[in-house]
Amino acid sequence: MKRLLALLLALAVLTGGAYLLSKARGFQLFGTVVARVETGQPLVALTFDDGPVPGQTEQLLGVLAGRGVRATFFVTGREARLHEAELRALIAAGHEIGNHSFSHERMVLVRPAWVEDELARTDAAIRAAGYEGPIPFRPPFGKRLVVLPWVLDRQGRVTVMWDVEPDSDPNAGAERIARDAIATAEAGSIILLHAMDDSRGATRDALPQIIDGLHARGFRLVTVSDLLAAGDIAPAARAP
Repeated sequence: MKRLLALLLALAVLTGGAYLLSKARGFQLFGTVVARVETGQPLVALTFDDGPVPGQTEQLLGVLAGRGVRATFFVTGREARLHEAELRALIAAGHEIGNHSFSHERMVLVRPAWVEDELARTDAAIRAAGYEGPIPFRPPFGKRLVVLPWVLDRQGRVTVMWDVEPDSDPNAGAERIARDAIATAEAGSIILLHAMDDSRGATRDALPQIIDGLHARGFRLVTVSDLLAAGDIAPAARAP
């Protein structure tokens, strides 16, 4: 009985440890992970996950263009293929395009070949739309364990996480989202916003306030690769 209890305890510890590791923002077993960049410059990276999606993409483009802001959009390969016109619009506006996997499935307890396929198909969809810049990578849900970081390390790619997520509560209103983003950001912060889903109208409504509030605090909004370069961290690898 004691052996069984000890085994169950060990399994619980390992399971709990794996869970904490899978969602850690600033640590992974292989390669480089970045949630915030150490820099003396007043720079902040504004990032959006998922999409591109018709309607939402155009709304975001209008707000960003009206305020002269370049952002980083972590798109899924599936949506990039389905909505290439929207992806081309993001590229034409000068925004950075990141890889957010092809299927948006959790990339834990997976095979290397599957990870490589997810990365390659998404990179290919991004390149097919005419994008020529660096393609940073962000894992779906921020989850990873061993295989994904190992593959990214082999490809010379940085895992881009975040330190500010003002719309983590999907029920938060625009005022609260904007207030949290503005108050929490620091020099070198990477802000994550979810604005592509139909249900995320509050995030889209908050975006003008977020940008204006960050500018009022003296921050300049840049792409992820520009922020990494400002902190002497190698920008994400250029995918084929």
